[in-house]
Amino acid sequence: MDALLDFLMRFASQLQSPTLGFLLGGMIIAALGSRLEIPDAIYKFIVFMLLMKVGLKGGMKIREAELGEMLLPMIFAVAMGVLIVVIGRYTLAMLPNIKKEDGIATAGLFGAVSGSTLAAALAVLESENIPYEAWSVALYPFMDIPALVTAIVLASIYVNKQRGGRGESVRIWPIVKESLQGSALSALLLGIALGLITNPAPVYDSFFEPLFRGLLSVLMLVMGMEAWARVNELRRVAHWYAVYAVVAPLTHGLIAFGLGWIAHVTTGFSPGGVVVLAVIAGSSSDISGPPTLRAGIPTANPSAYVGASTAVGTPVAIALGIPLYIGLAQALMGG
Repeated sequence: MDALLDFLMRFASQLQSPTLGFLLGGMIIAALGSRLEIPDAIYKFIVFMLLMKVGLKGGMKIREAELGEMLLPMIFAVAMGVLIVVIGRYTLAMLPNIKKEDGIATAGLFGAVSGSTLAAALAVLESENIPYEAWSVALYPFMDIPALVTAIVLASIYVNKQRGGRGESVRIWPIVKESLQGSALSALLLGIALGLITNPAPVYDSFFEPLFRGLLSVLMLVMGMEAWARVNELRRVAHWYAVYAVVAPLTHGLIAFGLGWIAHVTTGFSPGGVVVLAVIAGSSSDISGPPTLRAGIPTANPSAYVGASTAVGTPVAIALGIPLYIGLAQALMGG
């Protein structure tokens, strides 16, 4: 009973994070009809800056890490990317009034990773002085790409069957290439590469690190406003999408948390690293994923998968998921 009470108190304290406050603030002012707008160019610049910062730190830490301690979390990240889409294919896509391609595309987006949600989680971990492996940000592409590839392959197989077996076979490399060229993943990978092969510590310490929390707060405000604006899109499709968008992020995150706990026991993966793995599994891509899915599954309705992700999935992943995983890590592993 004491352990449960301790967890609930830790969970409640996490809800007071300023990062989450800006997200909820954005939703509230949008609901009140505010005309506040953040230009799209500024939004994209902020995302670039945040992911470059995360990538630079990850790259610098990868140089100091041993491949052996990274291997199991990377395997789990790949497994989660595929598993999330398969779960969605045989749950959401099987429900009444759900078009199969729409359900699979939604699962693909929820299997892919949100860079902004990852950045929010890192900010909370650092504010709580919870250590984590900085190289764990490199798990991003190991989950993101398999999820998008799996979704496009499954959707293509289904469409081909509906056409009586006709249609071209699915080519994997173009999907991978499209994912790697996405703006979010490109920024993160560039940061990791620069952190690995250069000495970016001076510019990181004097420029990227001091700006991180302020830029993240603005990004959360924008995401809150965007989430409210997407609610109308979600209303146009079956209500099952809203249910999935609430349940899926927490379910995926808890499965990944369990896998991370296995890595913690077997390889010493830190509690903070377990949280990072859970967060990226519970997130849904908000930048690179949608255009990749639009190209790969053209018959799917973007209002379904983008609406479910932006209007419900991302707020749930940030406002509930991050505090939940941190509370669990602190209660179970002393993080």
